[in-house]
Amino acid sequence: MDQGDFTFSVHVHPGARQTVVGGTHDGHLVVRVRSRAVDGAANEEVLASLADALGLRRRDVSFVRVTRSRDKLVTVRDSRALRDRHRILCETASSDSSS
Repeated sequence: MDQGDFTFSVHVHPGARQTVVGGTHDGHLVVRVRSRAVDGAANEEVLASLADALGLRRRDVSFVRVTRSRDKLVTVRDSRALRDRHRILCETASSDSSS
């Protein structure tokens, strides 16, 4: 990983009604995707959704570690300015779900 990379964890909910990025679950950014966890479809949608939510190109977002678990480790290339956007996404749904 490069020094400008930003690495964070996500908690994936495959098979959701709609694709949504935001909120936290046990300290992980929550990513809900419509795709099922079959043949990597959900993983690809997670990366595309994160890129879109962060205003990046898909190729700038990748998995550091992929397991069969719903918890994944993601890295964003050259992302010094994105740390605040990540924090906002984590807070967005957390404040929505507490009401």
